[in-house]
Amino acid sequence: MTTVAVSERVLRWAIDRTADPIALQQKFPKLPEWLSGESQPTLRQLENFAVATSVPLGYLFLSEPPEERLPIHLFRTLDGKHVTRPSPGLLETVRMMERRQAWMRDYLVERGQEPLSFVGSASAASDPGDIARAMRKTLGIDAGWAKKQSTWEIALRALQRKMENVGILVVVNGIVGNNTRRKLDVKEFRGFVLVDEYAPLVFVNGADAKGAQMFTLAHELAHIWFGKSAAFDLRELQPANDELEQKCDRAAAEFLVPAEELRSVWDQMKHEARPYQMIARHFKVSELVIARRALDLALISREDFLEFYRGYVSRERDSQDQDHVGGNFYLTQHLRISRRFAEAVVRSVKEGRTLYDEAYRLTGLYGTSFERYAQRLDTGE
Repeated sequence: MTTVAVSERVLRWAIDRTADPIALQQKFPKLPEWLSGESQPTLRQLENFAVATSVPLGYLFLSEPPEERLPIHLFRTLDGKHVTRPSPGLLETVRMMERRQAWMRDYLVERGQEPLSFVGSASAASDPGDIARAMRKTLGIDAGWAKKQSTWEIALRALQRKMENVGILVVVNGIVGNNTRRKLDVKEFRGFVLVDEYAPLVFVNGADAKGAQMFTLAHELAHIWFGKSAAFDLRELQPANDELEQKCDRAAAEFLVPAEELRSVWDQMKHEARPYQMIARHFKVSELVIARRALDLALISREDFLEFYRGYVSRERDSQDQDHVGGNFYLTQHLRISRRFAEAVVRSVKEGRTLYDEAYRLTGLYGTSFERYAQRLDTGE
C-alpha cells in the first residue's frame, strides 16, 4: 500500500493545534511511529488525520509548518497573557466570515448600494458619549429603547435586528460553522468585527453567557464607528490596555446604560436585596451589564464587581443551551448565518446570479436543509 512521507515538524504542528492530543493518539495508534520515521501513513490515514486535526490536507505535504496569522488584531485584556497562536476554530471562523463579507460586498455593489456613512465616522478625538448618541440615532432608537422590551433577552435580539436593518451583518455562534463537535473558546475571544463600508460584520461568540453578549455586541458596534477591525477577549468585560479599545468600551457602556440615568436609579435602589436585578429590569439589560456599568462609574468596587461577575457567568453558563434557540434548527441559522446575509444569498440564487454549490458553501447548509431554510425565509419565519 502506498505511503506518504510527512515532515515530523509538520506532524507535531498539527498535533499541537488539537484540543485533545491524547484522544488523537488513541485514534491513530501508529502516530508515534510516524513521528519517529519508523513508519509512514497511507494516503487514507493522512486524509483522516487532516480531518481529525482540522488541517487542510495540502499542508501535510509541506516540509515546514505554515505560519498562521489572524488577519485582524486580537486585543487581549490582561497584559502578558496574550496567545502566541490563534486556535484553528478562531482562524477558520474569521476566514469563513471574510468570505461571506466579500460576497455580500460584491452583491451590494452590483445592486448599486451606496457606502454606509456611519462606518469610520468617529475619530480618536470623538467623545464616547457623542458616539453612543450617534449609534442610537443611526439604529433609530432612543436612550430608553431597551426599557420598551419585555425582557433583556428580547432587547438583545431587538438590538441584533436593528443592526441588521441598517446594513450590519450580525452572526452569533458558539461553534465552527454547524460542527457541534468544535466549540469556540470564550477565553480566547468574545467576538470580532470585520469593518467594511458596504457590509460590516460583527461576530459574537455564542458560547459566551448571553448576559455578556449584549455588551460584546455594543462594543463591536463602536468598532464600526471607528472603522477598525479587531477581535477581543474582553476578559471580565474589561477592555485591553489600548486607547481605541477603551474608547469603544466607554461608548458601548454609554450606549447601553446612560450614566446620568444610572446614577439617578442607583441612589434609589442600591440598598435593595438584589440591586443589580432590579436595576436590570428598569433598563432591560442583563444584571451583568449593570454591574459592569456601576464599576465604570465607581458606584461599586472592582472586588465587588468580580465577585458578582464570576458567580453570574457560572450560573448562566450552567443554565443555558448555547447551541440552540428554542430547539429550532432554522431559528438557530438566523443567528449562525445572519438573516440579512441569508436572505441576500437566497435572493441571488433565485435570480440565477449564484449557483447552489456556492450558496451551500456560503451558508454551510446543503441540499434539502438549504431548501427548507430558504422556504422559511420566504414565509418570514
